[in-house]
Amino acid sequence: MYMAKDSRYDKMKYRRCGKTGLLLPEVSLGFWHNFGDTGNFSTMEEMCFTAFDNGITHFDLANNYGPKPGSAEKNFGRIFRENFRPYRDEMIISTKAGYEMWKGPYGDGGSRKYLIASLDQSLCRMGLDYVDIFYHHRMDPNTPLEETMEALAQIARSGKALYIGLSNYDGPTLDRAEKILSELHVPFIINQNSYSILNRTIENNELKSESAKLGKGVICFSPLAQGLLTDRYLKDIPEDSRVKTDGRFLTKEKVESVREKIVRLNEIAKKRNQTLAEMALSWILKDGDITSVLIGASRPSQILDNIKAIENTSFTTEELAAIDNVV
Repeated sequence: MYMAKDSRYDKMKYRRCGKTGLLLPEVSLGFWHNFGDTGNFSTMEEMCFTAFDNGITHFDLANNYGPKPGSAEKNFGRIFRENFRPYRDEMIISTKAGYEMWKGPYGDGGSRKYLIASLDQSLCRMGLDYVDIFYHHRMDPNTPLEETMEALAQIARSGKALYIGLSNYDGPTLDRAEKILSELHVPFIINQNSYSILNRTIENNELKSESAKLGKGVICFSPLAQGLLTDRYLKDIPEDSRVKTDGRFLTKEKVESVREKIVRLNEIAKKRNQTLAEMALSWILKDGDITSVLIGASRPSQILDNIKAIENTSFTTEELAAIDNVV
């Protein structure tokens, strides 16, 4: 039986989620990759143990994470049942619904039918009475925004989610959604979006600035751009890389198109006495607009390496200018 280390809170730093009372670790663990049926269960366990032992209290999932869809939640449920149940009140567990999860007209989108049914399924797979944060995973132009927000309100009132989040929304839609949720007195506290040195979308679509204006938290996924912002692709494409073994989210063409940039970014990182991955994570955490950064991992050592980023999140004006000049 797993026993968490007494020192687990000694080094991790925590940030307030917007204007709420909830604190999230600066680094959170995402289950998008490597926790499905194709992963090694013992490695999954060790990654969860390593994360929690080092102050990562937030584990982020979604209904369709796998492969196959649902398997990440199922595997996490087993890990939780066998190891983490005594620590439930020290954990922030989140999940999402919005993308296709099951066949037929009710298996994706933003309808009340889909969202409530999906969360019930997620709770069953994970063996939980509630999640701490439930997200609508994407904007759905085919469902009235009022219906989606009212479904989230019903979920919060039912006690099946303590807080509500929105994922992959843009700034203008966030503003509309926030007004509805505010009128319904829903504890909407956080946005989850992709953000990295190479991907500035939330700056360009006003999500980052709008979140700050509304007092909402922001948590960022793909901070290492699917592994581009690491030392993996500085010279070539390793045989065991995601490009060679998966190819859905990162291609040879994409790597080759940005290699010059990542080589130059790596030189900036060296001058900061950081790895490229550490600098990429530190860059996201450089100001107070971002609450937490979501890391993925395939082995425990990667988690330990990524946590080092919190040791230096300060950048000089010259460093920021040099990074912007590269990208």
